[in-house]
Amino acid sequence: MIEVEGLTKRFVDRDAVANVSFFVPEGEVLGFLGPNGAGKTTTMRMITGFLPATSGRVRVAGLDVARDPLGVRARIGYLPENVALYPEMRVEEYLRFRAAVEGVPRGEVKARVDETSERCMVSDVRRQLVGTLSKGYRQRVGLAGALIHRPAVLILDEPTVGLDPRQIVKIRELITELGREHTVILSTHILPEVEQVCRRVLIIDDGKLVADGTPEQLRGGLSGAAELAVQLEAPEAEARAALAALPGAADVRGEGSGRFRVAVDGTSDLRREVFKLAVARGWVLLEMAQTVPSLEDVFLRLTTHDAEAGSESPVEEVANA
Repeated sequence: MIEVEGLTKRFVDRDAVANVSFFVPEGEVLGFLGPNGAGKTTTMRMITGFLPATSGRVRVAGLDVARDPLGVRARIGYLPENVALYPEMRVEEYLRFRAAVEGVPRGEVKARVDETSERCMVSDVRRQLVGTLSKGYRQRVGLAGALIHRPAVLILDEPTVGLDPRQIVKIRELITELGREHTVILSTHILPEVEQVCRRVLIIDDGKLVADGTPEQLRGGLSGAAELAVQLEAPEAEARAALAALPGAADVRGEGSGRFRVAVDGTSDLRREVFKLAVARGWVLLEMAQTVPSLEDVFLRLTTHDAEAGSESPVEEVANA
């Protein structure tokens, strides 16, 4: 459905996006992650045709963005991070306007407005001026506008910004539902949101693609990230030294109140050894739990830069793409 090949965007003396390639099949919900300034928004703007590429090619539903930008835009619903709305219009007027711009047949406009208003939870403000709405409502109006023409592809840049927790849950449910009917690219800084909604994740850093896979694949490929959470009633310094001396313990971090994080080397399982240690020393073992890497761990490992060295490269240039 979406083919990106060697996509590059150069601004003056640097590449904001450098030779990025990926494929999104029909019906997939793809999470697109990266720190601020990594090139996410630039990439999405090139996919939608709002920004020309310096080099490379993008095809959406078989159409080349550079050769047929209008045809591509007709097949895309785009929700930018900062939604451009008309404050003097009422919500219903704006959605009717968007329907006309997007080529919705006149006889279907009312039904489309009713449908998208309900799905995006803006039915209660249909007669209200857009300029009087809260940020959360404006975000949902923008999403309704992106859905009005029933596009094959949805590109959503921070769709839950400004929403309260209840609304976030509803929008997540909507995105999951939309993934059954549309191909979706979702950009967000809320990593648990990606794990709940997306089947596959791309991570971009400094304009380059550094990871591509399912959340499970990315977590599984993060070597040296398994940890054991331990809480002991024991002298802090003595307990930390004893834990660090265990075979397979790569590092031990004290967190106060007898809590420690033990980084596990490779596939070692230290739970039995920690239990034996507590019994031998006469310490009370209050808590012990093996933790698995989260998507946040993967994200930080791939996008954390060495500030002391002034490096602009990820700690690990890992890519499964």
